[in-house]
Order: sequence, then structure tokens, then C-alpha cells
Amino acid sequence: MIAALQSAPWYPALLPFLLASAVTCAAVPLSMWLARRVGAVDRPDAERRIHDEPTPRLGGIAMFAGFAIALAVFGSGVEERWDVVAVTAAITVAMAVDDVLRLPPWTKLVIETGAGVMVVALGITISFFGFHSHPGSVLDLGLLAAPVTVVWLVGMQVSINLLDGVDGVASGVVAIVSGVLLLAAINRLGPIEGIQNSVIVMSGALMGCCFGFLFWNVAPARVFMGDSGSHFLGVAVGTITVLGVAKVAVALTIVVPLLSLGLPIGDTAFAIVRRRRAGTGIAAPDAGHLHHRLLALGLSPRETALAFYLATTILGCIALGIFGHRKVLAIAAVLLVVVLVALVRRSRRRGGNLEGRPLRHWLLVSDREAVASRARRGGEAD
Repeated sequence: MIAALQSAPWYPALLPFLLASAVTCAAVPLSMWLARRVGAVDRPDAERRIHDEPTPRLGGIAMFAGFAIALAVFGSGVEERWDVVAVTAAITVAMAVDDVLRLPPWTKLVIETGAGVMVVALGITISFFGFHSHPGSVLDLGLLAAPVTVVWLVGMQVSINLLDGVDGVASGVVAIVSGVLLLAAINRLGPIEGIQNSVIVMSGALMGCCFGFLFWNVAPARVFMGDSGSHFLGVAVGTITVLGVAKVAVALTIVVPLLSLGLPIGDTAFAIVRRRRAGTGIAAPDAGHLHHRLLALGLSPRETALAFYLATTILGCIALGIFGHRKVLAIAAVLLVVVLVALVRRSRRRGGNLEGRPLRHWLLVSDREAVASRARRGGEAD
């Protein structure tokens, strides 16, 4: 039985997953103690903070610790493990400073861009795309490789940071995305087995630290991941996907993370449009994100998180179906029907109403209108 387990294609991810989960879960109390000592605590306010009690926000340090230790112990076959550990350490430390001092938005953008530049400097870039329908046909990005990679890394950080607005959403969604990346890498095993094994190991470690953190972060959360956590996750997901794309000349490789992260990417795009229409800066925080909309419909924070999990699973199944896992498309179809029926029934039962709401309602809205009175213990808003 042990031999059969070790021969499973997902086995390289198992031990990193377990170790990262355990280390993260054990390290969270230390991060909470540190947050209280340095004043990195979120306090409720009437506008955007929709939790009830002061909550420490340095959970990202514990997540990084779990991820890094898992790679250090079980990542001997991952050629780029120390590069990945270095860049995730840098962004975690930099954004931990933000969790304490609350840096200006444009300073944060410089740090986010710096993380992308660091990844490129370490030699991890999206250099080319290949086309599944035309074997041997490759699009070389040339001089565009570096800026494309930096934009991808910045986009991942911003998207996941904006996603971190309700307890358990960001860590749960990234855990699911990590699982999707893991399955996609397994599907690519064969002549590129060594390459995809690195993605499998890192995806397992990333999924593990998310699960370990969820123990403390499910509503009502006892700790927030903070900007240190959301940016750590953004850089980790971005780097893992770049590694998968950079060494496999198939353009479909980028489709998996794009579809799986469809919710945070779409929410980010709408946030930019909404803030531009409102005449505020695109980096100005508000409470008009998708998770606030779901709370306003009458969903509880846990139900909102579950809605995100199911939607991400559906998008991930679609991505895997395109990538070769055809059977999961049926799962996606069933989940989609279940989610739609459940949301409609829940909204009607609690008096929520989407009918008659024009598009401008979703693009231009005040903070108070976006957050329902029953939205409590929901996490951070950005």
C-alpha cells in the first residue's frame, strides 16, 4: 500500500502539504502575539472594517513560515526553491512593515513592482508561448518577457489583496487554485516530469499553508493574514504559474491560473472602473467589492466564503477541462446549478434583491450602500 501511495502522481505534494499545514497552524499564535506587540491590529470602524473586535493582522508571517519550511525540507528536487523562498520572504517582510505602519498606496505599488522585478532578476520569466494545435510553433516574447512577467506578478498581488475582505476567502480561494495548479501539473507529466514535479511540490506546500491558516481565519476570524499574507500568496501563486509557463511551451498553461483566479481578477478590474467613475484614485479603498455585494444580499461571512470557494472550483474545473481533464466539466456544470439555485433561494429568504439593479449600481456605489447592516465579522475591506 505504501508503494502504491508513493507511486501516485500527487504524492510529491502530500508531505509538503502536511508539513506546511502543521507549521502554519502552529505559528499563527506567535504571529498574533507579535502583531499585538507592534500594534498591527485592525480595529472596527463604521466605513470599511466589518468585523466586531480588534483583530491582529500579521498572519502572513505564519503562512510564509509554513511554505518556506516545507520547501526547505521536501523541496530538494525543486531547482528554484531558494529563489522562490527568497522572493516570498522579501515581499512578506516588506508588507509586514505595511501592516504595522500602513504605507501609502503608491509606496505599496513600488514594493509590488519590486517583487516582480526580483522574480525576473532571478531568471524566472515568461519567455515564450507555444500553441497546442501547432506543435513546434513558438511565440518568443523577447524584450517583452520581463515586463509581461512583472505585470503578471503585480496583478496577482493586487487581485489577491483585494480578495482578502471576508474571513477565510483569500486563503480558501488560493488553496483551491493551488489544487488546480497541482492537477494541471499532474496532467503534464511525461517527458517534462521533472519540470512539473517542481510545480506539484510548491503547489502542495502553498495549499498546505492556506489550510493551516484557515483553522484560525474561518469566520469569525481570530487573525487576519494582512497585506503580508495576501502579497505572499500573490507572489507565490504568480511565481509558481510563471515557472509552469516558462518551461512548458504551451499557451494553455496560462489559462489555468487565469480562469481559476477569474473572481479576484474580475473584481480587481471592476474596482478600477468603479473608482474611476466615482472620481477617486484607483488605489483608494472602498467597500464595493464582490464579497461586500454578497454580504449585502444577506449571506453570512461563512456563506460568502463558501460562494467564493464554489465559484473558484467551478472556474478551476473549466480550466482543467480545457487543459485535458475532460471529466471535471460535468462537475463544474453540476456545481454551477447548485450554486445558482442556493444563492437565489438564500437571497429571497433574507430579502436580498438583485432585480432592477442597473450596471451603474455595481460600478458606482457608496461605501455605506455596499455594506449591508448584517455584514459583521467579515474581515478587512480594501
